[in-house]
Amino acid sequence: MTALVGRARRRAVALSLAATLAACAAGPRIDTRYSAVSQDSRVRFIIVHFTQMDEAGSLHRLTREEVSSHYLVGREPPTIWRLVPEERRAWHAGPSYWRGATALNASSVGIEIVNLGNGDVAGAPYQAFPEAQIEAVVALVRAVAKRHGVAPDRILGHAEVQPQTRNDPGPRFPWRRLAEAGLIPWPDAAQVAAAAGHWRAALPSAAWWQERLAAHGYQVPRSGELDGETRRVLAVFQMRYRPERYDGEPDAETAALLEVVTTPGGLQLRRPDGHWAAFTAE
Repeated sequence: MTALVGRARRRAVALSLAATLAACAAGPRIDTRYSAVSQDSRVRFIIVHFTQMDEAGSLHRLTREEVSSHYLVGREPPTIWRLVPEERRAWHAGPSYWRGATALNASSVGIEIVNLGNGDVAGAPYQAFPEAQIEAVVALVRAVAKRHGVAPDRILGHAEVQPQTRNDPGPRFPWRRLAEAGLIPWPDAAQVAAAAGHWRAALPSAAWWQERLAAHGYQVPRSGELDGETRRVLAVFQMRYRPERYDGEPDAETAALLEVVTTPGGLQLRRPDGHWAAFTAE
């Protein structure tokens, strides 16, 4: 009898010790009864890319090499792969900048789209995006933006946050479609037309272009000259708002667009009821 009692006592001690060790391995108990009101999502931006390679190559590169994205949108059919959980950082934006924010990998969700782009060849034609693929991208951007409360003016292309070295998602990505879906703001057409009439008489100075591009959000030189870096930023701006011509050359239409997007009340956002209303950046 004594032996049985001893064995039972030793077993109880062993079980207690095992439970203690398990609790220590799991870390201290965390009390979650309280939640601070001063908080928001780490995700402040959505960055859209194209892969410049086919589907198989895109999957391999984004899962087995030193780059990644949260999502990859296939071509036909447009399968959406989640490659990195949204709460974790993906390596897609590189040394990026927008309106003073830098290193945007830490504060963004990256969406890669299977598309050959222009093969990174200057002057080469860009590949079109199938309609079903764009519909999938619009739905995905909408869902991510809603989950994290991403502001409409923080849905950007890779080239916009890294204009000197990137050109994606390129001039054939239909940003206007995202505007019509109520996801991003768009310049008021009447204001653009009026401003273009003014700028046809004489184009603004190089310093004006640099100041306005910087006000819009880009990292741009302040040399007072239309140098190569400034023209590169201007071409990226044209790809988004005037993709029919994106040569980086100043002209009246581009000046009008830039004036309007950097003037309070110049941007509009389409509401759920289909009407457009003035958009004010945060």
